[in-house]
Amino acid sequence: MKHIAIAEQQDSSHQPTGFLSRYVWSQDHKVIAIQYACTAILVGLVALVLSALMRLQLGFPDSFSFIDPSAYLQFVTMHGMIMVIYLLTALLLGGFGNYLIPLMIGARDMVFPFLNMLSYWTYLLAVIILLSSFAVMGGPTGAGWTLYPPQAILAGTPGKDWGIVLMLLSLAVFIVAFTMGGLNYVTTILQARARGMTLMRMPLTIWGIFVATVLGLLAFPALLVSAIMMLLDKLVGTSFFMPAILSLGESLDYSGGSPVLFQHLFWFFGHPEVYIVALPAFGMVSDVIATHARKNIFGYRMMVWAIVAIGGLSFIVWAHHMYVSGMNPYFGFFFATTTLIIAVPTALKVYNWVLTLWRGNIHMTVPMMFAIGFIFTFTHGGLTGLFLGNVVVDLPLSDTYFVVAHFHMVMGVSPIMVLFAAIYHWYPKMSGRFLHQGLGKLHFWVTFLGAYAVYLPMHYLGFLGVPRRYFAMGPTEFIPESAQTLNASITVSALIVGVAQLLFIANLIWSTFKGKRASANPWHATTLEWQTPQTPPAHGNWGAELPVVYRWAYDYSVPGVKDDYIPQNCPQDAVVMATENLGERGEEADGFVG
Repeated sequence: MKHIAIAEQQDSSHQPTGFLSRYVWSQDHKVIAIQYACTAILVGLVALVLSALMRLQLGFPDSFSFIDPSAYLQFVTMHGMIMVIYLLTALLLGGFGNYLIPLMIGARDMVFPFLNMLSYWTYLLAVIILLSSFAVMGGPTGAGWTLYPPQAILAGTPGKDWGIVLMLLSLAVFIVAFTMGGLNYVTTILQARARGMTLMRMPLTIWGIFVATVLGLLAFPALLVSAIMMLLDKLVGTSFFMPAILSLGESLDYSGGSPVLFQHLFWFFGHPEVYIVALPAFGMVSDVIATHARKNIFGYRMMVWAIVAIGGLSFIVWAHHMYVSGMNPYFGFFFATTTLIIAVPTALKVYNWVLTLWRGNIHMTVPMMFAIGFIFTFTHGGLTGLFLGNVVVDLPLSDTYFVVAHFHMVMGVSPIMVLFAAIYHWYPKMSGRFLHQGLGKLHFWVTFLGAYAVYLPMHYLGFLGVPRRYFAMGPTEFIPESAQTLNASITVSALIVGVAQLLFIANLIWSTFKGKRASANPWHATTLEWQTPQTPPAHGNWGAELPVVYRWAYDYSVPGVKDDYIPQNCPQDAVVMATENLGERGEEADGFVG
């Protein structure tokens, strides 16, 4: 019998037959992606509210009776964990990864559709477990989002009973969900690409998602084992992380454990996690910039190898989060050096984005505005990371607002700017409609300028020595009174930025029903997802025949060609040259939406 490649096999076993199989227990990667995205955005709104409550206390201390020290620490913990794991990781990989991988590589679906469906429902279970900690006695854990023992499970820490147990259990379930989805992604990218889609013809979005998924499959097990070991310390009385310790004057039944071991395990996961979020963002922003600047991405192969290099180096920099843990100075020197080395491929990507924009035919659409905003915020956040990567500078700044500002600029604001760029860019493909451009531009300017109004002053507070995670400063002599005035202004800015995100949610809902209708390829993009027979794509994506790929993903402004782009699935003999009569082509009247 003739062998049929995985990409070309037509599997009708998960064809939807009713409402439940189409929209609830769906095995279609596009529906699963939207389920992931909606869940991640909803839980992200919870984290947004928690951050607003924190800022109210910091900006106007003792003005809100319902925010006590325990509640404040719980807000800090849940906000951080939700944003990093349950929003950014889930939305970038679970949402956009699911939606874009089969479409961009020319496949009908993921290789394992049923496993894909299971991964979403397992993720939803993890979210439910996490949020249920708000309803248990003692509330959620207040150990800080890094969950350091022994503090996390000792008396005196908010949520020391059910809160920490539910947090650790939720993380373990989330990692199971990620593993199911991640194995699916890697297998699909390696085995289900359309004919002609070589690795070096894949869009950078797919490269970013692919390498980030590999990082997750290697790094998340460290978090899984640390969560299980801490659960055993808490529930069974083992001493993996718990040393001999006195608590409230009593000697506890622990001995021989190492709290620093947990830090190593956590950050062995934690720093690759930065790039599990960043690499898909790098890929997506590359595609948005190339499309809206009408210019091929500068240094494509360099960009690919930079993604791979960043992924590899991310595993040997973890202890730069632990300079204050008392490590040997030689280890500090090693991790400071590798931190500076990983900055090199990251900086190369920034240079390549700028050079892609250089002399491009830039269309200042909403996706492009967010993409350019990302370059600013990521560059500024990365530069402050060079300070913190140096042991001598990091030691006095480690527990100050300088770290909060750096981390949020590079790990919070920057990926979220890319997420907004990606949503505005791919929404016409997902829904067949545009998001409202006027609301989108207002959303961008408030978010971009507001981010600087929030986080630039925090760097200054860090230099003053204002500590992070404190419920209230009190009369601290080395902190001037002006710091509190600055904290109040930061709070006002943060609240304005938070309200602006409600504009975005309203835009999403309104545009789903009333938005301006979009053509099949409104941005005149070259990549395969814009070449589907239907918009939004139907089940199976491609109809009877899969596309054949003839070129790389960035044929924009090709000399001598009538149009300023050539789709990946356009054969050479079908390219219309500038000297030829254009004739009646479907896209001639379809002007680029500005």
